[in-house]
Amino acid sequence: MTTHIRQRGFTLLELVIAITLIGLIVLIVTGAMRLSYRSVSSGEKRIDQLERLRTTAGVIDAQVQSCMPLRTEPDTEPKSSLKGQSDSLELATNYSLWKGRAGYVLAAYHIALGEDGRQALSISEHTVGVDDTRETQLLGGFDEMRFSYYATAAGESEGSWAEEWTDETLMPEKVRLIMKRAGKSMVMTIPLRVRGAEDWTSFTAVSPGTEQQ
Repeated sequence: MTTHIRQRGFTLLELVIAITLIGLIVLIVTGAMRLSYRSVSSGEKRIDQLERLRTTAGVIDAQVQSCMPLRTEPDTEPKSSLKGQSDSLELATNYSLWKGRAGYVLAAYHIALGEDGRQALSISEHTVGVDDTRETQLLGGFDEMRFSYYATAAGESEGSWAEEWTDETLMPEKVRLIMKRAGKSMVMTIPLRVRGAEDWTSFTAVSPGTEQQ
C-alpha cells in the first residue's frame, strides 16, 4: 500500500504579504537607525557648540580682566588701551589665546557676518613689540551679537551702558557681550580690574615699540 504525502507550497499572495512585511520591518528599522544617528549627531554638535562657548567665554573673561593701560610714547602718561564699539573691542592684556600668560598682547575682537550669513565673533592678536599676528573665528551662527560698556559718571550713584567706548583716561567698569540665537539670549558681563590712573600705578605700562624680554 503506497501512501502519497501532499506537499503544499506558498501561494503568490502569501509571498507578496511576506515580502511586504519584511519591507515594512526593514523600513522601520532603517528609520529608527537614522533617527538615532541624527540624535547622536545633533547631540555631538550641541556639545561642541557649548564647549566652544565655554572656551570663548573663558578667553574673553581672562583678557578683559587682565586689560592693561599702554604708554604709547616714552616719558608720557599711560592711556587706556581699551577701545570699543558695538561690533568690536580692542585692548592690551597679559593673557594670550595662543600663548597663555606669556607677555603682553594687543587683542582685537570683531563681529561680522560669517560664511553662513549669520553673526560671527573673531579675534586677532599679536605680542607687543613683535610682528606675530594671529587670527581665528571663535563663535558663529548667531542671529545677533554686540558689545556694550558700563560706567558710572562722576557724581552719579548709578551707571549706564553705552554702545561705544573711546575715553583714553578711563576704562569702563564692565564689558558685556550679548548673543542671541533661536530666540534665546546669552549675556556675558565681565568686570575690569583697573579703571583710571589711580589703579594704573600698580601695573606696568607697556610700550608697543618695546621688545618683551
